[in-house]
Amino acid sequence: MPRTPDPVKREDLLAAVVEYLESHGVNDLSLAPMAEALGTSKRMLLYYFGDRRGLLEQALDASRPKAGNIFRDVTTADGLERASMTLWRALTRGEQQRSVRMLLQVLSLATTEPDTYGDFAKTAIALMLDPITAAFRSTGFTAKDSAARATLIVSGLRGLCQDLLISGDRARVDTAARLMINAAVRTVDR
Repeated sequence: MPRTPDPVKREDLLAAVVEYLESHGVNDLSLAPMAEALGTSKRMLLYYFGDRRGLLEQALDASRPKAGNIFRDVTTADGLERASMTLWRALTRGEQQRSVRMLLQVLSLATTEPDTYGDFAKTAIALMLDPITAAFRSTGFTAKDSAARATLIVSGLRGLCQDLLISGDRARVDTAARLMINAAVRTVDR
C-alpha cells in the first residue's frame, strides 16, 4: 500500500521550491539540480508534485500576489486608492516582493513559449484582475470601465515593478505608481 504524502513535509518542500525558483528563475527549470540544492531527490519532488509541470503550477500558485485579500471589502474610491497602494507596497516591499521576479519571468516566457507558460500567465493575470475589477464595480463603475481601470492598475503596477527591479530608482517609480493609481481611481467618467 503506497504511503500518503506528509502534508507538512509537502508544504515545507513547496516553500523551498518557491524560494529556489524565485532565486534561480523558471526558464531552465530542471528537477535534478533543484532537488540537489534543496537537499532532496528528484524522486521526492515527483512524489509530492507529480511532474515538472505540476511542480511549476503549484509553485506559481503559492507565490502569486494575493490581490483578492487586499481588494475584498473595497466600496469607495478612497478604498480603491488605499488598496492599490497596499498592493504596490506588497509587491515592492512586503511579503509578495520576491514573487514578482518569478511572475515577470512567467509572463515574459508566455509570449515566446505559450504552450508551456501561456496558461500560467493567463491565470496569473485573471487572479489579479478579477478582484480589482470587482472592487471598481462595487464603487459604481460600469463593468467595461471597471475592467479597463483594473487592467490599468494590474498592468501599470507590473510594468512599474519591472522598472524598479531594473533601475532601482524607488523614489521615481513610487511617484509614478501613485500618479497611475490616482488616475485610474479618480477619473470621473462613470
